[in-house]
Amino acid sequence: MPAPSGPDLPTFEWLGDAALNVRTLLARELYASLRAHPLPGVQEAVPALDLLTLLLDAPTAGEAVQETVAARLATLTPAPGGSGRTLVVPVTFDGPDLDWCAAHAGLDRAAFVAALCAAQLEVAFLGFTPGFAFLTGLPEPLRMPRLDAPRERVPAGSVALGGPWAGVYPRETPGGWRLVGRTPMNFFDLSRAAPVPWRPGDRVRFEARA
Repeated sequence: MPAPSGPDLPTFEWLGDAALNVRTLLARELYASLRAHPLPGVQEAVPALDLLTLLLDAPTAGEAVQETVAARLATLTPAPGGSGRTLVVPVTFDGPDLDWCAAHAGLDRAAFVAALCAAQLEVAFLGFTPGFAFLTGLPEPLRMPRLDAPRERVPAGSVALGGPWAGVYPRETPGGWRLVGRTPMNFFDLSRAAPVPWRPGDRVRFEARA
């Protein structure tokens, strides 16, 4: 009998002998479960979109970890909410692409800013550069096409929209997303006990500053 398959079933892929990719639509729920109830042998879990990479303490833990993860996934169901934490990000909406984005959404500037601040965003995963979070949850009209040619320098603190995502550039980097504002918040600081203030599952809300 062939093995069951389908888009909702998890797949496992080994990266060498001490890291395991778990690809599943329940990656967010599995990540939350592992944070609440860590598994022996798992040193760290690194989330991405529908993907969780497990870094193991030792190669010998691998087979047992895979079996335990599969069993735990069977007990999980899609969760509507995030981690329970909500971060409010103050934003001065004066980005160079703000008016273009408002027009693309069919709104005036004030209505566009109000719609963006009303959006219920969530940290899907971290990546690109330390402290950069991919924020999901943008309503369809607020999803902006990326620039045809990325800017060579995007200032730190820039609030940006790109495809289905929103984000904040933690430091100056190149970038191809549309810039709509800026925030004074610092999203990567090695001098803090927690260098990155947000984590996957956190809810995020933009708040317009005068």
